Amino acid sequence: MTDCGQHIGFLSWRASRLQHLGVFLDQQPRYAIPAKARNLVALAGWGRKPRPRLIPWLPSWSHLPFLSLEDGFLRSVDRNDPPLSLIIDAVGIYYDASSSSSMEIRIPRTLTPEENRRAENIAAAWRSGRVSKYNYGREYQGDLPPRYVLVADQTYGDLSVQYGGADEKSFDAMLSAALGENHGCEVIVKTHPDVFTRKRKGYFGRDIVSRDRRVRLLAEDCHPVRLIENAERVYTVTSQIGFEALIWGRSVRCFGMPFYAGWGLTEDELPKPERRGEATLEQLVHAALVDYARYVDPETGQRCEVERIIDYVSFQRRMRERLPQSIHAVGITRWKRPILRKFAAGSTVSFHRTGRGVSPNATVAVWGNRTPSGLNENAPRLRIEDGFLRSVGLGADFTQPLSWVIDDLGIYYDSTRESRLERILAGTAFDPDLVARAKALRESIVSARLTKYNSQSSEWKRPAGRSEVVLVPGQVESDASIRFGAPEVNTNIGLLKAVRELRPDAYIVYKPHPDVVASLRRGGRDEQMASMFCDEIVLDADLSQTLEQVDEVHTMTSLAGFEALLRNVSVTCHGQPFYSGWGLTTDLVPPLRRTRRLSLDELVAGALILYPTYVSRKTGRYTTPEQVVRELVEWRGQGMLRLPLWRRAYRLAMGLAKGAYVPPTFSKASTALPGGERGTDVARSS
Repeated sequence: MTDCGQHIGFLSWRASRLQHLGVFLDQQPRYAIPAKARNLVALAGWGRKPRPRLIPWLPSWSHLPFLSLEDGFLRSVDRNDPPLSLIIDAVGIYYDASSSSSMEIRIPRTLTPEENRRAENIAAAWRSGRVSKYNYGREYQGDLPPRYVLVADQTYGDLSVQYGGADEKSFDAMLSAALGENHGCEVIVKTHPDVFTRKRKGYFGRDIVSRDRRVRLLAEDCHPVRLIENAERVYTVTSQIGFEALIWGRSVRCFGMPFYAGWGLTEDELPKPERRGEATLEQLVHAALVDYARYVDPETGQRCEVERIIDYVSFQRRMRERLPQSIHAVGITRWKRPILRKFAAGSTVSFHRTGRGVSPNATVAVWGNRTPSGLNENAPRLRIEDGFLRSVGLGADFTQPLSWVIDDLGIYYDSTRESRLERILAGTAFDPDLVARAKALRESIVSARLTKYNSQSSEWKRPAGRSEVVLVPGQVESDASIRFGAPEVNTNIGLLKAVRELRPDAYIVYKPHPDVVASLRRGGRDEQMASMFCDEIVLDADLSQTLEQVDEVHTMTSLAGFEALLRNVSVTCHGQPFYSGWGLTTDLVPPLRRTRRLSLDELVAGALILYPTYVSRKTGRYTTPEQVVRELVEWRGQGMLRLPLWRRAYRLAMGLAKGAYVPPTFSKASTALPGGERGTDVARSS
């Protein structure tokens, strides 16, 4: 974006504040009405609406070009989101058939073979991704008749109707034609989404169902793609549904003159403008989606091509359809409720304190392995937990997460039964592209020194001259992963004792869990005796940097074991974490169900790509683990933000209630161990 003191003046203050507008324009926008507006190179406004407002200003601005702006044809996910595409037209505007537009000029242009193939690929991607102008709605789930034609309603008074040479009578004529021309077919009338989202009025009311028993009014806010895909014919006045129907290969009948009519691709009720000749679908697609509209990547804030936006919106649609349409969340704490709505976007989520009153067959969401009272034991269950690339800051400090897991079988830390992650790891045919993606993701995580929380910053130095250094990460002993994944060793002090027995000559480093150090969780039983079984205790050392310097990690079920595997550090499991049993760890209590041997990057593909759900900190929409890595690096680079007063008060209260973590006293200690007596003289590392 350039800025040399020149601006594009907007006649609407609200329009001038549109997100990414300067990127779309390649020029700085400015609200032009104040008399002090200077250095304007053009005026701009939304569609045809602002032109009358220009009259008082013509004497001083009559020489400036006027840019008409409109939403692009692949606008956004949600109706209220900032647009992902924008039309900027210096000639006219696409929906005004009474005059030319820059798109109309482009449509008959002869395409090169490369451009023609690109248009074909874009149309194929549009169909494959099942995208439309707006993409928040779920596909229509109701029954469709064996044969039907689709009639598209529009919002009453829409400018595209007026400037498309149509009026109310055009809609009556369209419905009559749909009934008269398609004997034996039902006629489905699709209500415009603004009728639901913006309380607008359509041209068709509920009374139309009395005109013929074949008429079905679909007054439901749903995605239109399934309706277009299965229709024998599509009837429009000027709706974009007609353009999308052409992409789907449907026959289209027009009762107005939209931008896609008059080129020999549609059956037109109105005479076409003399300006319009013959064009192919590829010419229309290339002009509308490549040449005419501009696009901004919501995750980078930079200009991009239509293929990137189709890919982005397609991904959003897949994620929004993956969960049941209605979810009843039971026992979810208040601060997690708005987060759950983001991670379950596309589903309607209702919240309940207990399971009483929830339908026995309803899909229920709960946190982790909890079983709130009043729930039907056989109800479909979704179990939610933090993901493995979570945030910059502790979850117990109410730091917003970038990843959660939503498991419909079990939960990853419960080794007593199968989880969705275990099924993914046991049964997925990991193709080479996915494994290569996982390898690149793993390398980016290691290179960026990322872990789950990314909240600790001091560096730990490996002791000189020690040939074998073992890290033992502490855990919160009341944590469900220990209750359901550590059948034998289930305390931190028990783990340290076991490690000392296995590695009597090793230099053992113990790292208490950060929630315990922060006094957000209670310390383990007899954890104050840790110094008797280790050589050093580190409290706030960066985990990633520490893992780079040790030879081995011993753990019950800590995620630190997985993070060690990412860095090719040897891991011994005293419990049954999700990453054990696949041939990558030394398992002292092998999980018997897990018999498949995986490569490290197959494990990464399952655990970091296929299993979790990610939501972008920038957009609030679904995203990929690669984008989360970039956002975590950026977030961490901003430095640790000072905790709000209420969170500091919460920490203090938790510390008083649970007993603040007091590191073990360091002194000479002599402990009898297998292999002889051992004396240690250690100093705390911080």
